[in-house]
Amino acid sequence: MGPGPSPVSHRVLHAMSQSMVGHLDPQFIKLMDKVNDQLRSCFQSKNKMTFPISGPGTAGMEACFANLVEPGDKVLVCRNGVFGERMRHMVQRLGGEPIIVDAEWGKPIDPADVERELKKSVGVKVVAAVHAETSTGVMSDVGAICALSRRYDALTIVDCVTSLGGVPVDVDGWQCDAVYSGTQKCLSAPPGLSPVSFSTRAVEHVKNRRTKVVSWFYDIGLLSEYWSGETKRTYHHTAPISMIYALHEALTALLEEGLSKSWSRHRTISSKLISGLEGLGLDVLVEPASRLPQLTVVKVPDGVNDSEIRTRLLDEFDLEIGGGLGQFAGKAWRIGLMGHGCTLDNVDYCLSSLGDCLRSPDSSK
Repeated sequence: MGPGPSPVSHRVLHAMSQSMVGHLDPQFIKLMDKVNDQLRSCFQSKNKMTFPISGPGTAGMEACFANLVEPGDKVLVCRNGVFGERMRHMVQRLGGEPIIVDAEWGKPIDPADVERELKKSVGVKVVAAVHAETSTGVMSDVGAICALSRRYDALTIVDCVTSLGGVPVDVDGWQCDAVYSGTQKCLSAPPGLSPVSFSTRAVEHVKNRRTKVVSWFYDIGLLSEYWSGETKRTYHHTAPISMIYALHEALTALLEEGLSKSWSRHRTISSKLISGLEGLGLDVLVEPASRLPQLTVVKVPDGVNDSEIRTRLLDEFDLEIGGGLGQFAGKAWRIGLMGHGCTLDNVDYCLSSLGDCLRSPDSSK
């Protein structure tokens, strides 16, 4: 019950055990097409350039930035946690000029702050924002941010690593240009793939770049010839076959349940967890309006040792919750309810175990 990876179902594990085939085998290519269609459904998009990048969520982040950012480009980065700061690092490494819009940790990005900066900083090429900030449990209104960016003729990059499958992600409705996610959060597949989706506008931008994409591996022009070639597929790299099996099965399970039902399940079960945590005297750090149902961040009580409690939970109850990152290190716990792990049984077990640890001294001392 940490911030990822989430629990993986037996049906997904079984899918991974199926016989190996080649990465250009006709049957595997059919599976690739199915996975791309499934991802389009989950992203709520018709983008042709939709496929899983080989690598975790950060690989998807790097692919989006490497393709859309060129040296000298002004990139407005919305930062309210660790992963917004990681975006800034990406921009700097690519030779871009990061312009930062900050929000307090535990708070969402204010679209009004984004608009003020867009008015002031003429010529912004890209606006980047994290939909679900995994370090703080905060959800920002990226739909509003994308609408503003369009008004100022800027492309958008959106981090949906923790949001996809757990809360609504509407790529076409929000008019996002490049989005990326991860398999190990609400999709409940093992880590190792990063679903991405690029709009037609983003693809045209890449085609008309002044310079080549700095990464050969993450060049979407090359990747698309393997992942979505209309005729014969062109070899790009040896895809992680078993991980594609797993992702296909995980997406099948999600779409069988239905996206709206999955979103509702995360909201309903999260409310049970939050009520129970508050019953234990714990303070939830994020206001309800911007709180992620799949990741709850609570303050470590005064006088309680963060790492000791988490170690006891792991050793005595075989239960993992996450510690804080960045400004929240040692001060907060991050409790995940993601995908297959979002169940009432898990909530009850977490509350019981955490309550025992908080009420009783460490028996090992």
